Amino acid sequence: MLQIRHLSKTYGSRRALDDLTLMLQPGEIYGLLGPNGAGKTTTINLLSGLLRPDRGSVTIGNQPVSDRTKPLLGIMPQQNLLYQSLTCAENLQFFAKIYGLNKATRSQRVGFCLEAVNLQDRAQSVVSSLSGGMQRRLSLAVALVHQPKLVVLDEPTTGLDLEARHEVWALIRNLRREGITLLLTTHLLDEAERLCDRIGIIKQGKLLAQGTLSQLQQRISAQEIVTLQTADEAAAIARAEQHGFTPRRYGADLAFWIPEQLALKDLLARFDGLPIDSIARSPVKLEHIYLEVTQLAP
Repeated sequence: MLQIRHLSKTYGSRRALDDLTLMLQPGEIYGLLGPNGAGKTTTINLLSGLLRPDRGSVTIGNQPVSDRTKPLLGIMPQQNLLYQSLTCAENLQFFAKIYGLNKATRSQRVGFCLEAVNLQDRAQSVVSSLSGGMQRRLSLAVALVHQPKLVVLDEPTTGLDLEARHEVWALIRNLRREGITLLLTTHLLDEAERLCDRIGIIKQGKLLAQGTLSQLQQRISAQEIVTLQTADEAAAIARAEQHGFTPRRYGADLAFWIPEQLALKDLLARFDGLPIDSIARSPVKLEHIYLEVTQLAP
């Protein structure tokens, strides 16, 4: 559905994208992750036709990006671009008209999209009266009003409370079940874990890793991650290395990659005699993979 090949873009002396290549299969959710300035926004602007690449190509539905691909693409931007003084239905009518839908089709799509995002009872509500979660859902409806095949979700749940996040997640899963292809950017790694079929990690415009979560987990040679709090970190690191545990820092936390699954008593025995204040165990998560990939990259 989306093919990005050898895409490069510079702004003056700064290279925003550096030979980026990735492909999205029809009906999948692909998570594009990276720190601020990694090139995610530039990628979105290129596939939407707002920018032109220095090199490389972008095709949507086997067509090069142009006015002809605009009906295939829907974008839910990070900031809500809604008319606050208009109602939900009026916002959708306005954007549907921009996409060239005729009057009968507009009415049908407005009703369908409001129902799809569970806002049918707020059709005549002014946008300024809606909660943040409702406005995000309406932004998603706007992205869907012209029946696109590819939808870009740019930080879809940033700033929402947990309940509203789960509502948006449920809507995103419904879109995948309907066969819509989704490109998701997010800084919420648990969101990517829950939603994405495949994940790509970029930094300074370069794609550093991509794959399913299970494929990415292979980059860390551990069965689990153990985090310790101890007054003698040097001794804990030395002891762990004797047992083949790989030390890592995650922020202020001292952690170890454990290459085999150990019973708790056996794990504690590895640190016997050391002043351990607490010990926590977790599976290898996307946050561990993300930090490993981005911190090792130049």
